Amino acid sequence: MALSQADIPVQPRAAAALPPRVRIENLRITFPRPDAPPLEVLSGISLDVADGEFVAVVGPSGSGKSTILRAICGLLKPAGGRVRVDGRDVSAPPPEVGFMFQKDALLPWRTVAQNIRVGAELGGVPASRQAARVAELITLLRLDGFADAWPKQLSGGMRQRVSLGRLLAYNPSLMLMDEPFGALDYQTKISMGRELLRIWEAERRSIVFVTHDIEEAVALADRVVVFSARPARIVGDYKVDLPRPRDLRAMRGEPAFVHLTETIWSDLALPV
Repeated sequence: MALSQADIPVQPRAAAALPPRVRIENLRITFPRPDAPPLEVLSGISLDVADGEFVAVVGPSGSGKSTILRAICGLLKPAGGRVRVDGRDVSAPPPEVGFMFQKDALLPWRTVAQNIRVGAELGGVPASRQAARVAELITLLRLDGFADAWPKQLSGGMRQRVSLGRLLAYNPSLMLMDEPFGALDYQTKISMGRELLRIWEAERRSIVFVTHDIEEAVALADRVVVFSARPARIVGDYKVDLPRPRDLRAMRGEPAFVHLTETIWSDLALPV
């Protein structure tokens, strides 16, 4: 039986009542080319991220998903528009913003505890507090027994947990995550998604999460923002009104979940 719109929790996002953690206004990003006009990557993107909100961004390859993360953290200068974090224009990396890449980039000469401690050092955690904070994160990330292990001794999923621990040790109020689980196998990706949600539900930091995986986006996020092909514009912005806690394997057969993922696929097929 076909579902009507009233039967499913898919709806455009309502405006946030509180000031946003991130405000992006009519953002344009271009990249110079030596023998051609500048390449326009983002075309007039406007987007708010509320305090404590988990926003996933999906879109075709090369559409500028990673680019918008770099603009938020001040690594790219806009050709037009502006980015504000906590009410301040971004012109350099804000100290309250942390970035997690797809590749874990752990320091091979540091143990698990020492790699996590890097985040605490960079975040200005007092030296007297760093050991306790690292111990808390090792327990939070279920890495007990591996504090003295070297990165080469860890599985891919465990390495990503250490990378996440380093980000949390930095203590950012805004977490930017660029396909952090994209290189993992399906089972490990599901496990890492559960870990991330468990931590996010406990601490409620704002997250902007870039992924190619629509099911992952719907399973994790409060909202899914859909980019068109380059030059990117927003072609969909959906509230994910599915109950938490969520389990991707259990959700995959639910009509509301299927409808939303299919709606996003339809958005991706729209002509530019």
